[in-house]
Amino acid sequence: MLARRLRSKFPALSRRWQTTASTTAIEPPPAGGHSSSVASSQLFRITRESALRTPGISWQDEESDRNIIGGRETRKMNLYQAVRDALSIALSKDDTAVIFGEDIAFGGVFRCTMGLAEEFGRERVFNTPLTEQGIAGFGIGLASMGHTAIAEIQFADYIFPAFDQLVNEAAKFRYRSGGHFSIGGLTVRTPTMAVGHGGLYHSQSPEGFFMGASGLKVVIPRSPIQCKGLLLSAIRDPNPVIFMEPKILYRSAVEQVPIDDFSLPLSRAEILIPGSDLTLLTWGTPVYHCESALRLLNSPPPSLAPLIPPSLRNAKVELIDLRTILPWDVETVVESVRRTKRLVIVHEAGMTGGVGGEIAAEVGKRAFLRLEAPVRRITGWDVPAGLQFEKFNMPDAVRILDGIMETLSY
Repeated sequence: MLARRLRSKFPALSRRWQTTASTTAIEPPPAGGHSSSVASSQLFRITRESALRTPGISWQDEESDRNIIGGRETRKMNLYQAVRDALSIALSKDDTAVIFGEDIAFGGVFRCTMGLAEEFGRERVFNTPLTEQGIAGFGIGLASMGHTAIAEIQFADYIFPAFDQLVNEAAKFRYRSGGHFSIGGLTVRTPTMAVGHGGLYHSQSPEGFFMGASGLKVVIPRSPIQCKGLLLSAIRDPNPVIFMEPKILYRSAVEQVPIDDFSLPLSRAEILIPGSDLTLLTWGTPVYHCESALRLLNSPPPSLAPLIPPSLRNAKVELIDLRTILPWDVETVVESVRRTKRLVIVHEAGMTGGVGGEIAAEVGKRAFLRLEAPVRRITGWDVPAGLQFEKFNMPDAVRILDGIMETLSY
């Protein structure tokens, strides 16, 4: 009754209600939004055959000449299970290997070391006091005596107390001894990146702080297969490695993973989707946001279709996962940019002082005359991670899509 009286008294208001109602009827918003979830990614290797054909895979067991398809098995794993599998292989094949960190003997906060203390003994898998500087220093000492030291910093946000040990000691250990001593047996694992509700002390991406630490390697995997292969490579690499695991992928990223011992190459980027019009470079969790952005570009939903010019929808975008952040694969990235003539870099860390700035500078030096648009960086904002609405701090699919369109249209 009240609604009828208002409509008769205010016809403009009536027309506005009708417009709103008709618009809603045309396209009700989908319950899950237009962006796909990590679990639905087409980048995962969900079959045994595709897992065994992972590019760059190198078998490390005694039967490395076995037929790649006929003689090997895989198992469905999420990312934290892949971490646990890699650690188990390292402990079983290397009697000098030890794993330590806060709550490690109990399985760790993300359950990556579940059961390892019971399987290999508490002399090899043990807890430490709550001291990141002490954990790193202890690992340096163990590695200098010939052990394989696998340390865990419980969250990457807490790695800063260990910064002096990692940058001033671990990175320079071989150099200051003139090559006579090494701590290549040191690997520091740590969960990184946003989880959606971690706030300022559990959602940071500090990889950029280590870019000037010559002597260290920094690795960030995107999936279970990548995590297992890269972690085993990191553990066996003759240099100290910081291995950062995107924490939101611990359970959301699921693949078929080979159960045998294998490695994947460090300092080698991987081209996930070939293209010729633009290079889209990222690592870790944003790989899947970039994949979603490309899907929106090629097949936009009705709500976005008016905003995306038809001339851009057939653009061939080359998606690259950098994987190793330090030292990064300059050759693969520059070769791609020379072909596509455009570069967009995506990372969760803030723009100022981020890894993307170093990459942009190097690409500008090596491929300046081939560029047809400025290098674009799409990053987290230069603010602490929010205590709420954390999603708005991250480069999501829509922000990435916008950056791609602007670069293609330059």
